[in-house]
Amino acid sequence: MYQHRIQYYETDKMLVTHHSNYIRWMEEARVDFLDKIGWSYLKLEELGIISPVISVDGKYKKSTTFGDVVNIDVKIQEFKGVKLKLIYEVTDQNGVNVFEGHSEHCFLTREGKPMMIRVTYPDFYNAIMEAYEKQ
Repeated sequence: MYQHRIQYYETDKMLVTHHSNYIRWMEEARVDFLDKIGWSYLKLEELGIISPVISVDGKYKKSTTFGDVVNIDVKIQEFKGVKLKLIYEVTDQNGVNVFEGHSEHCFLTREGKPMMIRVTYPDFYNAIMEAYEKQ
């Protein structure tokens, strides 16, 4: 679970969180998730693994405001070695669901060619599969 405190600059004139920030928080939580399974973005990029976002969406359930703390739970929805689908549940400090999101990623070489993680980096593949099985 990743935790984020809503900053003033993330809000509008009414101190309500601007909708675009939820996508940023998904990225923060995704980076944290990869760190926790031992495969940081920095490590992936050093190995030549590029993982662009190919799809993202979300549903806003309830507003959040400046100073609130949100918890972001990241789960693997699907992983077949080429594409990774993640789901995000954002809850407020009272456990109320405020946002649900989804992102899809592929894995590419530095040259932009699709990479089959299971074959090229089996340790990374196994780390993702282990995290998936523990959910």
